[in-house]
Amino acid sequence: MTPLELLALICFFVIVRVAISLRPEPVPAAARSGPSTRTVIREYLDAFIVAGLVALFLITFVVRTFFIPSGSMEPTLMVHDVLLVNEFEYRFTKPHHGDIVVFPPPKSEPNDFIKRLIGAPGDTLRVHQGIVYRNGEALVEPYIQDKPNYELEIKNYGIYVDGNRLDPEFANIPPKEKWSAPDRIPDGCYYMMGDNRQNSEDSHAWGFAQTGGTFATGERKGEKASFTGHAFLIFFPLNRIRILK
Repeated sequence: MTPLELLALICFFVIVRVAISLRPEPVPAAARSGPSTRTVIREYLDAFIVAGLVALFLITFVVRTFFIPSGSMEPTLMVHDVLLVNEFEYRFTKPHHGDIVVFPPPKSEPNDFIKRLIGAPGDTLRVHQGIVYRNGEALVEPYIQDKPNYELEIKNYGIYVDGNRLDPEFANIPPKEKWSAPDRIPDGCYYMMGDNRQNSEDSHAWGFAQTGGTFATGERKGEKASFTGHAFLIFFPLNRIRILK
């Protein structure tokens, strides 16, 4: 249910609640005890309205749902999983290594992507023989499906895959003046990877994701960049309910 649909439903119940309140209530017989049926209905409606308003606030400003359409994050996230995404967190804290993030990608796509945050501003990053090295240390990644089948290195103010630099015409690669060092991820930029490394269109294809500003280069150059939120819970299907770590 979208926020607009929920708001319409709440308005309907408010109207019903007001109508019940305005309608004269017959005086109960002296022998009758306990609350009347209308009183009970009013109490239930009041509780529903309050709960609905709280839910409207949450889904508008705090959390949203996200449906997994592809296998790029398997085995962590499966096709048709439905997640809860915290839209509030990144307004006050920076993203962390390992976060599963929902964000608009720097390529022409109508929907948000979901990937794992592997590299943050100031990090060095390299993929060699299937192992990801961040700041010179090999990452232990029990969550991945398969190791990446490509070589990758951030160097010379660019992202190089199998020895070839990603083309800024198609990938988001900030210009040289935005980098603090030729081999370190620029400020505001993040390197994202899917857990299904051999079946994931991620930063090795379209460059850096960004938490703000506008995309520097690539298909969406000049368009607003952001992080939608941090995915923290699978809540459907029921046999898949779990907190994401």
